[in-house]
Amino acid sequence: MSNTNTTDERDLGEAGAQLSTAPREEPASPSGPAMGVIGWARWFWRQLTSMRVALILLFLLSLGAIPGSLIPQNSVDELKVQTFKETHTTVTPIYEKLQFFDVYGSVWFSAIYILLFVSLIGCIVPRTGQFIGQLRGRPPGAPKKLTRLPAYTTWRTDAEPEQVREAALAVLRGRRFRSHEVGDAVAAEKGYLREAGNLMFHIALIVMLVSFAGGQLFKSEGGKLVVEGDGFSNTLSQYDDFKSGSLFDTDELAPFSFTLDDFIGTYERSGPQRGTPRTYEARVTYSEGADGAPRKRVIRVNEPLVVDGTKVYLNAHGYAPVISVKDGRGKEVYRTAVPLLPIDNNVTSTGAIKVMDGYKGADGKKTQLGFQAFFVPTFAGNGQGTMFSQFPGADYPVLALNGYHGSLGVDSGLPQNVYQLDTSKMKEFKDANGDKLKQRMRPGETMKLPDGAGSVTFEGVEEWASFQITRQPASGWALTGAVAAIAGLAGSLFIQRRRVWVRAVRGTDGVTVVEMAGLGRSESTKLPEELAGLAGALHTVTPTAPPSESPSESASEPPSEEPAEGAEK
Repeated sequence: MSNTNTTDERDLGEAGAQLSTAPREEPASPSGPAMGVIGWARWFWRQLTSMRVALILLFLLSLGAIPGSLIPQNSVDELKVQTFKETHTTVTPIYEKLQFFDVYGSVWFSAIYILLFVSLIGCIVPRTGQFIGQLRGRPPGAPKKLTRLPAYTTWRTDAEPEQVREAALAVLRGRRFRSHEVGDAVAAEKGYLREAGNLMFHIALIVMLVSFAGGQLFKSEGGKLVVEGDGFSNTLSQYDDFKSGSLFDTDELAPFSFTLDDFIGTYERSGPQRGTPRTYEARVTYSEGADGAPRKRVIRVNEPLVVDGTKVYLNAHGYAPVISVKDGRGKEVYRTAVPLLPIDNNVTSTGAIKVMDGYKGADGKKTQLGFQAFFVPTFAGNGQGTMFSQFPGADYPVLALNGYHGSLGVDSGLPQNVYQLDTSKMKEFKDANGDKLKQRMRPGETMKLPDGAGSVTFEGVEEWASFQITRQPASGWALTGAVAAIAGLAGSLFIQRRRVWVRAVRGTDGVTVVEMAGLGRSESTKLPEELAGLAGALHTVTPTAPPSESPSESASEPPSEEPAEGAEK
């Protein structure tokens, strides 16, 4: 604190103090005695709970979130993390040591998080007590010399001092000032919402931090791919992938189910935006609980289905060719819609068809079949050795297959990717020329397997949609905290706390001298303007007294030894 400010506070006394609940920072004496353990602990606590350190920690928290946004995270997508590690072999060891693949669960991010939380708590608690004390108290009395204040005015009036003070109370209370009479002056104060907004901002930050932590600890998130006509029940075994917070209990999964009745997708057919989705929605029938009545609902992008706090988002879309397989005896052993994964914006898709049970080869022995599938919804002809789609809609669907027989490797107990085919223990089917058996098919067409091994028929095309099912228990609190933080910050920035005093005393000539002065927490042009408005309102009630004598007579009259303050103005 500067010497000027110290002098001003000494002159203004209590009137110039406590305009803020911010703690005072007392400079340490360079030649003072050495601090012991308790002294150092107090110093560390004061530093930690200071606004400066809180802002530094908040900045570090924001800075620490940058790698969490730019670098793939294990908590979000482990496959992307693995791909990143394989691609960036140089920086991967450094990132692993810095825990950049698990930023939000890292030691350093947790330390910043906890320190910020403690800092905010240690800052808010004492300031809240001081603010409550200020609300319960009354504005302090007027300083001895009002002329030292940044906004000041005075005039003389014929009204009695008591009448002036009563009129001042009425004017100030009419402008929503907290005011009362102290001695020969009226003290008033306004702008408490500034400190209330400041405290609200800090409390809202704590709410956001707690909500973020609670959301990470108790959240659940999973994905499910559903083909038209199939359904999903919100149980752990139904998810294709599932992740949750460390304190999440699977018994807390909301009981509901839904069936994908139909997926509707329409696309722009011409112009620069050709292929851009125009309609992209999943029509479902869902029910809550085990005995809930079925209800119809349309799920769109950013318009999720919400059931008991759980949100079901539409995530992606693709095609599932319907495949039927017959063995050499003509018996149908396999018939299902096989979802394929899109690889471009026109939904060119790849995948695998696995016939694991029920099939017997031409020799009558049980074996397994596998087909590598390549599908285009709108065939565009041959490319460089492959085919491709020219439009995402299913205008001219074509399916290309090449087959294998043998062991799929699914009996080993090791997990497999359902969209990839392990051909290490399988043999390719060969055509009559001894080449790899492969064929392109339109819906309704059949590919014959060699040597009477059966056939594969492309029956038609279904559509699938993938859904993300998430539960964030503290998202509402986080939103409330964010709104409250903005409101509190706006109040602390745009509301000015200020005090006004009106002193009315009788001069030596019997005429009442009125002084008005204002003091704000910080310099502002609005304070003089507001004081001028208050003075104008009071002046209409207590107008300036007419001169009672000529200037020459006033000059010849000896001055009083102790004139009333402001009488000479």
